[in-house]
Parts: sequence; C-alpha cells; structure tokens
Amino acid sequence: MTQTTDLTKTNSSNYPATVQKYLWNWKGMEIEVIYETRGQGNPVLLLPAFSTVSTRAEMRPLAELLAPNFQVVSVDWPGFGESSRPRTDYEPQLYHQFLMDFVQAIFNIPVAVVAAGHAAGYVMQLAQSRPNVWSKIVLAAPTWRGPLPTMSQKQSGWHGIVRELVRSPLLGQFLYKLNTAPSFLRFMYRRHVWADAAKVTPDFIQNKWQVTQKPGARYGSAAFVTGGLDPAKTRSEFTDNFQQLAMPVMVVIAENAPPKSKAEMEVLAELPGVESRIIPGSLGMHEENAEALANAVKSFL
Repeated sequence: MTQTTDLTKTNSSNYPATVQKYLWNWKGMEIEVIYETRGQGNPVLLLPAFSTVSTRAEMRPLAELLAPNFQVVSVDWPGFGESSRPRTDYEPQLYHQFLMDFVQAIFNIPVAVVAAGHAAGYVMQLAQSRPNVWSKIVLAAPTWRGPLPTMSQKQSGWHGIVRELVRSPLLGQFLYKLNTAPSFLRFMYRRHVWADAAKVTPDFIQNKWQVTQKPGARYGSAAFVTGGLDPAKTRSEFTDNFQQLAMPVMVVIAENAPPKSKAEMEVLAELPGVESRIIPGSLGMHEENAEALANAVKSFL
C-alpha cells in the first residue's frame, strides 16, 4: 500500500485541504482512494454516509468548522466520490478491511472518528476488533439497513436480484438513470435527507446529480440501496458492537429523521455507556446542520 500527495486544493475556507491518494489493494486489485486533510492538532477522521451521492464533500462544512482545533481527514469510500469505482462485488467485508487498513496506514495514534449513516456499523465493528484504533467515536444519524430493507423491514432475495440488474450493462444503466434523475434526487432529499426543503435548490441537486454520473458509480450505489452494504443483518447484531467498549461513544440523533430510522437511533441512545445528543435535521444532518453537529463534536472531544 502506498500513498502519494497531490497539490493543495484551496477553497473559501481559511483552512485549505491537502488532497492525497491512498492506493489500496483488494483481492489483487489496486483501488485509488482519495482523501483530504485540513487543520492542525489531534486527528479526527470524517466518514461520509453511504448513499447514491456519497462523497467526502458532504463532510466539508463540518471539516471546516473543526479545522481550527483539529487535524481533520475526510475520505471518499472505495466505489464512491472521487475514489476508484471498479466493477467488483461491493460487500461489507471490503469496507471492513478498507477502514482497518486506511486508519492504520494514515494515523500513528488513536484517532477520533465522526461517522455518518451506514459508516457507523463499520466504525463500531472496528472498535471491537481493534480497540486501540479509535480514541472517541461520534455517530451522526447512524443507520444499519439500506433503503430497500428498511422499506420491507428485512432482507429479501429480490434485493439481490435488483442489485444484479443494476450492475448489468444496458438495463442496469437505464435503471440507474431513473434512480438518479434530478427529479428523483430532489424528491428523496426533501423526503428523507434534509429537513428544510427550501435548501434543496436546483444548483444543489445539479451538484449531487454530477456525483452520480461518474463512470462505475452505479455499482457501489446498487449495493447500498439493496442492502448489500448493510454492516449488520439484525438490530441485535448491530448493537452487540456497542458492548464493553474501551472508548467513549456519542450518538447524535437527527430530530427530523424518518420514523423508522429515528427509532433505531433512539435504541442506540439507550445502550449503557452511550452518550446522546439530538439536533435538528434528517439523515443528512451532518451536511445540512454542520454547525450544530460541530458544536456537539467539539464538546464531546
């Protein structure tokens, strides 16, 4: 595994990001992973939520707010954002191994982590298998079931059929196009992802749509939507990873999250040793309401 540094990418922030490449090997295949670092101080890793539009850019507002106090690293998951998107089987084992390898390669001390959505399950499993990796854990609107399993309340064989259809050459491209049309993205953001529909502007949706149009983007997306990236198959399997932890954990509940998702967050908040906060927003509150989340994170860290 090697690591190369690109040119610093500047933006409107007082803390510009240094964008880097991490070359990761998975089953003999080299995957280029893109991450960025800003600020100085104790390290904090930001992990974006898995979604059709997943990208480290959704963590940027939070990163800029934390940068005055911490060295903040944000990463694009393999198969998403600007990282490589090969036509491979995207599965939990891939992301468990990637997260462990990435953290051990990039950080030489225990690191605080802020994980959004489905990233929570991978962070918690690593907390059990490698107790010295994390110093503190913040889970922002954590989830463990993908959209289709959430709708049906369980995993089903037809979810896998849908996943393979989307991966297919012609029909798959057509189905993916329907699922990423700007009108559909706008509907999903207003219904499940952001609490304030007025913020879901045409320019915002256009930027999100562009994320979905990168070559190979449909493979990871199909896996997530159909439950193929679910870090656990049952609630008890998910909550077992919260038992007997050596590091502090805080769950940040999205006040306006869909009822099923919010109920799962509230279950975590009741677990022994878990702190919790409630802030306005829905499943994308780490991007929509970054300031409130940053305040919660800073007080916890």
